[in-house]
Amino acid sequence: KLHSDLDKGVGTVKYTLSGDGAGTVFTIDETTGDIHAIRSLDREEKPFYTLRAQAVDVDTKKPLEPESEFIIKVQDINDNEPRFLDGPYVASVPEMSPVGAYVLQVKATDADDPTYGNSARVVYSILQGQPYFSIDPKTGVIRTALPNMDREVKEQYQVLIQAKDMGGQLGGLAGTTTVNITLTDVNDNPPRFPKSIFHLKVPESSHVGSAIGRIRAVDPDFGKNAEIEYNIVPGDGGNLFDITTDENTQEGVIKLKKPLDFETKKAYTFKVEASNLHLDHRFHSVGPFKDTATVKINVLDMDEPPVFSKPIYTMEVYEDTPVGTIIGAVTAQDLDAGSSSVRYFIDWKNDVDSYFTIDATEGTIATNELLDRESTAQYNFSIIASKVSNPLLTSKVNVIINVLDVNEFPPEISVPYETSVCENAKPGQVIQIITAADKDLSPAGQRFSFKLSSEASNKPNFTVHDYRNNTAGIETRRNGYSRRQQELYFLPIVIEDSSYPVQSSTNTLTIRVCRCDSDGTIQSCNVEAIFLPVGLSTGALIAILLCIVILLVIVVLYVALRRQKKKDTLMTSKEDIRDNVIHYDDEGGGEEDTQAFDIGALRNPKVIEDNKIRRDIKPDTLRFPRHRPPAEDNTDIRDFINQRLKENDADPSAPPYDSLATYAYEGNGSVAESLSSIDSLTTEADQDYDYLSDWGPRFKILADMFGEESYNPDKVT
Repeated sequence: KLHSDLDKGVGTVKYTLSGDGAGTVFTIDETTGDIHAIRSLDREEKPFYTLRAQAVDVDTKKPLEPESEFIIKVQDINDNEPRFLDGPYVASVPEMSPVGAYVLQVKATDADDPTYGNSARVVYSILQGQPYFSIDPKTGVIRTALPNMDREVKEQYQVLIQAKDMGGQLGGLAGTTTVNITLTDVNDNPPRFPKSIFHLKVPESSHVGSAIGRIRAVDPDFGKNAEIEYNIVPGDGGNLFDITTDENTQEGVIKLKKPLDFETKKAYTFKVEASNLHLDHRFHSVGPFKDTATVKINVLDMDEPPVFSKPIYTMEVYEDTPVGTIIGAVTAQDLDAGSSSVRYFIDWKNDVDSYFTIDATEGTIATNELLDRESTAQYNFSIIASKVSNPLLTSKVNVIINVLDVNEFPPEISVPYETSVCENAKPGQVIQIITAADKDLSPAGQRFSFKLSSEASNKPNFTVHDYRNNTAGIETRRNGYSRRQQELYFLPIVIEDSSYPVQSSTNTLTIRVCRCDSDGTIQSCNVEAIFLPVGLSTGALIAILLCIVILLVIVVLYVALRRQKKKDTLMTSKEDIRDNVIHYDDEGGGEEDTQAFDIGALRNPKVIEDNKIRRDIKPDTLRFPRHRPPAEDNTDIRDFINQRLKENDADPSAPPYDSLATYAYEGNGSVAESLSSIDSLTTEADQDYDYLSDWGPRFKILADMFGEESYNPDKVT
């Protein structure tokens, strides 16, 4: 209700309404100001409305008061039930789960105002699904309520959940949903054979690797928990059979590993073990997850074809063997209890098989035609054996016959059949290496020999040198050959093999005489080239000679001019009267020059000197080497000097002028000790220098000095 203070109740004031919902949802009495709702309100659709009201003068239509704004709020009532927006639900939980195992959480939504009263307060409960599951009233979490729920007993559960507002009180609205819960499988059951013994019947003709039977162990689990592995327990017959698992049916497929023979053994017994591949450690206490059963196999007798004694037969026969010669035999037997007779025949496929025949009863193979190894070295055909009692039962075997070689072809020279020799060839020169070939199948160690024929051995042109390794060399016997005298030589060569009987052949080698250079390189083998200059005309020969003369004149003039120029230069240099200053910038090495003269050998006599050229002079020719034995320890200096003196006197390469020789070695432990007279134990009077005159002209001055002067002790200081 709206009311203005200026309204005296006499009808002079008019009330107006504008804003949200004015005229459609709400209306106002213009005289009294009462506001009415003209249709039903829904808080969930629009919780409030904003309106504006004003009082105006009826006569002047002017507002008596400013426009005022007000809000009409719709008050909530519990008119909406809780709803499960995500329902129905699907959930799963492993079987054998403990009590309280989490399954799923459900949630219901109430559109009523949660801030006003309990209209939106929801409480959850289970209407269907107890006592297997429980639900939290506030959170809506569903959990297991019973332990050890077994999937193999019951797999699917349908639970009906209710959500009620008003806190679950009487008069509250409720909504429901369905939860479908599935128990997932765990490996809590071992495989079990439905029976302890399995009987199988297998024909003895079963092929190796074929399936001969199936057995199955039952596992109530599902998926990979029901996967079974089968194994044969080692024992009787276990090595003849194998077992695998069919992934689709989880059956054990028994296969044959080796062929069966009724006549050898009629029955086999072995055990098969079935076990799970994927085990769950939580259920080990239940017991071993495997089971064992016995398999008995009875072998059925079958009418079988004959059996050959060998898988393949290999025989040998010489070529040209007479027709009808027996070269071998094949043998087949009927291993069945009836033991029927066997008949043999050749499996005709082509004309090659007609070279041999076989005895139908004995199985002996003989030649039917003459064989030639050079045309066919090996024959390969099949022999078929059939039972007389049942000709349809046959078996086949391959027969290989190798034709052995008989030495019937002589060896022949291998290519080339033609070679060449240079005109300037020397005696004993090898011009060609030849080899031999034999059409026969040469056995190991086959040797060929080479020689000249008897009529060619007397001719002095060529010879054959057998290297005894299946090769031979063609050697020249003359010093040069002439193409003008003979262009071609025909050399007959006899070649023999080492087989029996010995075969030989005479082969002709053509030798062509060719023109070669000094290195032996062939330049021309055409005989027409010899007479090529003869065909030149006289004018052409004159022109060629004239060109040669002109070239010689040019060369002579060039050499003469070079000599004249050199001579003029020397004369000009000699006629120059000016002084010529020649600078020599060489300097001595001083004390550091250790290469001028080596006196190390004089100071160490144990070092054997190498044969060297004297370095104090530069002789024109090398001197002869001198072998100087080293001085022994404690050798007298006199002997040492005498030895050096004799060497210098006898040296033919000594210079004709005086040369300084240094004798710096004093001896090691010599009785003379020092050559100096200073501080000597003896005086000069005790010394006799007459021996110096015996040393030759080189020491004459020294002998005169010491020989004439008398010793005066007063002069010694």
